Amino acid sequence: MCGNITNSSCKVDILQGAAYSALFIPGSIFNTAALCAFIAKRDSWTDTHIYMVNLAIADSALILFLPFRIYDAFFCLPKTTWCTHLMNVHFINMYASIMTLTAISVHRYLVVKFPFQTRSWRKKKETAVVVCLVIWGLLLSIGAIFQKENDPKKLWTCYERCKDNPLGPAAITMLIVPGFLIPLLIIVFCSTQIKCILSKAESNSEEMKRILSIVMANMIVFIVCYTPIHVAFLVNLQKPPQDWQLNYPPAHVYLQVSEWIAATNCCLDSFSYFFLLKSFYSQINGSTKALSTP
Repeated sequence: MCGNITNSSCKVDILQGAAYSALFIPGSIFNTAALCAFIAKRDSWTDTHIYMVNLAIADSALILFLPFRIYDAFFCLPKTTWCTHLMNVHFINMYASIMTLTAISVHRYLVVKFPFQTRSWRKKKETAVVVCLVIWGLLLSIGAIFQKENDPKKLWTCYERCKDNPLGPAAITMLIVPGFLIPLLIIVFCSTQIKCILSKAESNSEEMKRILSIVMANMIVFIVCYTPIHVAFLVNLQKPPQDWQLNYPPAHVYLQVSEWIAATNCCLDSFSYFFLLKSFYSQINGSTKALSTP
């Protein structure tokens, strides 16, 4: 079906262009401001700050390349190897956000569960740097391995694969299991354990309630943002002949919508930065309050 698709036959997608434009403007403002705020206080960074900066970098990188997707929606970019790189950048940064959020959840849990042991650990910042480097190294390596999956010949448009040629089972398994299910289980476990620990604490202050609310809200946002797109990956493994002959088959439309929902996490993360940024700078490294930041 892709063989008959040319750049001249590419259709303008006003809704998709408008949707990503609505993300790009606030996302670029919020993430840039967050990075500037963190950099301004770089001398007082803790291990928590390092994770947060890594998350802001991943979100900012995804936002930075959205103009290409917006342009493609309105004017249609030619299907070249540049499209392959654009798709890799989009998904690598999305999974960098997922992995960093997972690391932050583990970080929170360890400090809440073992406050004295983690407070005395002297290599916290070094460990955070290593974890962040491992995340990027792993994702870049996986992206290079599966780069051929987004070869221009397999693309329907610059940002969309051929409707009759979805990702293969190996790539789908890699995206869903280590890319989503394992991080999801870790985040749910850490968040629920933190809730149990804080609920049993003698202190029942408003600050403690606020921390607990943020932890649970972050878990819910993660589920809402990233579950639809991974369900879409599974759905698009199937190729019903009748559906895939349509210009806009339901499964394909769902995939596009779910990709946009996943991208909204870049904006939602930035709200969290600002919500607790002041308390970040006033807390001692390793304190429970600092670790409550997503």
